[in-house]
Amino acid sequence: MKDETTCLRLEVNEALINKERTIISKLDEVFSKEAKLYSLLGSEVRLKIVYLLLKYEKMCVCDISDILKMKQSPVSQHLRKLKDASILISKREGLLINYYISKEYKEELQNIGNVFNIN
Repeated sequence: MKDETTCLRLEVNEALINKERTIISKLDEVFSKEAKLYSLLGSEVRLKIVYLLLKYEKMCVCDISDILKMKQSPVSQHLRKLKDASILISKREGLLINYYISKEYKEELQNIGNVFNIN
């Protein structure tokens, strides 16, 4: 079978190629952070958790589990992944542990909130 998607350019734009290689190289850390974020939010459950925390600012695993109609154990695993990635933070308040979106990601995740019309 012949590959018909071969690139057949007439000229190589070396300036463009070198410029973008340099820019992309400088942005490696940003690309890595964004890829990690989008990978984590690729889970429907984690996206719903972020939605809830954007909407209500703080929630405990019990409330999240009840809303999502899931057992606490799998919800806790999703919360742990988001917390390990520094997307969420947790604070003990008496016997309750509440989860919040970290300041580092709050502004960036607001765009997700806008998709769902969270004010």
